[in-house]
Amino acid sequence: MIIKNNLFNKIDKEELKLALSSETFERYTVSFYHYVKLSSPESFRNKLYIEWNQMNVFGRVYIASEGINAQVSIPEHNWDKFCDYLKTIPELGEISIKQAIQEGHSFYKLKIKVRNELVAYGVSEKAYDMRKVGKHLSADEYNFAMDRDDSVVVDMRNYYESEIGRFDNALVPDVETSKELLPEVKKLLSGRENDKILLYCTGGIRCEKASSYLLHNGFKDVNQLHGGIIQYAHDIKEQGIDSRFKGKNFVFDDRLGERVTDDVISYCHICKASCDDHTDCKNDACHILFIQCEKCSELLNGCCSKECKDFALLPLDEQKALRKDPERIISRTFFDSRVKPKLDT
Repeated sequence: MIIKNNLFNKIDKEELKLALSSETFERYTVSFYHYVKLSSPESFRNKLYIEWNQMNVFGRVYIASEGINAQVSIPEHNWDKFCDYLKTIPELGEISIKQAIQEGHSFYKLKIKVRNELVAYGVSEKAYDMRKVGKHLSADEYNFAMDRDDSVVVDMRNYYESEIGRFDNALVPDVETSKELLPEVKKLLSGRENDKILLYCTGGIRCEKASSYLLHNGFKDVNQLHGGIIQYAHDIKEQGIDSRFKGKNFVFDDRLGERVTDDVISYCHICKASCDDHTDCKNDACHILFIQCEKCSELLNGCCSKECKDFALLPLDEQKALRKDPERIISRTFFDSRVKPKLDT
């Protein structure tokens, strides 16, 4: 019998981060996904948690009846053991594992959640067929395809991700959640059903279902970047290919970004100085995600505004009392809703 308490990490966040900082070994941060029918997502989830927790694996993993989406951090000395274990899982088959280009502390504990969808698009299952997906293009093939007169490059990520890095001349949907993305992309591409559609995203999973959705909705030539920006960054470096992606690749872990090129294409949301460093407002009543330069970070103690800085300096008891009355907390004058993603989605 599986004891439920052994399937979740209940240790304090700060204690976990302290333990991580004192580790004497290196970690590999990797990601992978696989669309496959799982008859019992909860059982599959529990089995993975038990095995990976014993290997001291950290990360964020989503399980659904349609498959798995994983971003994990593995101790270097357990890397071979981890890979060997994946091979024993029939449901995973031949998965493609993508390693981070920028190492660092990405995760501090293991979280595996069961969800309705791997990507929260929220579209009907009748709107796509995962047996029919777009053609996967290598980095070199993708670069070549971008030069065609009839091609259109589409960023399948949310706006705040594209803000710090994107491909040349990419179509960037102005959306803040995945649920808005597919209908918006379909609308933006209206009239280009016969053109060469080139999709890209962080690691490939969002393009997988998006390509199926577009094919199902009448688009004839749909393609996707194999392995996403993560794999592209590796390939251009190893093969000496010119990067058509500029800036940083946003990642959903504590690093918040991996640098692909030296280009800085965004700016500080406070002072407008050239900057592409995302940060999480240090006011626990806010936690807005925004771009902030070092100068403004020092001035505002890592907060997004003077209001947040002042609030964060209040005694904890007073902060807790004010949080119960949202209208009295702060006035977020600098930002609109599109820079407020939940990093745990």
